[in-house]
Amino acid sequence: MSKVEKTSIIADEILMNKILIIRNMRVMIDSDLAELYGVSTKRLNEAVKRNFKRFPVDFMFQLIQSEKEDLVANCDHLKKLKFSPYLPFAFTEHGAVMLASVLNSDRAIAVV
Repeated sequence: MSKVEKTSIIADEILMNKILIIRNMRVMIDSDLAELYGVSTKRLNEAVKRNFKRFPVDFMFQLIQSEKEDLVANCDHLKKLKFSPYLPFAFTEHGAVMLASVLNSDRAIAVV
């Protein structure tokens, strides 16, 4: 197995661990996508607000407080959300692709 193949397998495993099932949809949380695309969560959410019409309900939704609490309790990598006053956004696969198209980062451009 070449070095490139090993790298993509590791990246796929990391990515698969960040895909969650919420409201019977496979989604990724805004902070995980921000890390993936190389931007801050704040900048990611600003880009979403600027392009809100591009994100219909089947692309993105905001979690409710009980969903956020479940995430914090069940996902170790999301413990940092515990003290955040904001409810995170969840993006479906189509939403993640749309997000990559509206973000201005080298990583996001490479994904598209």
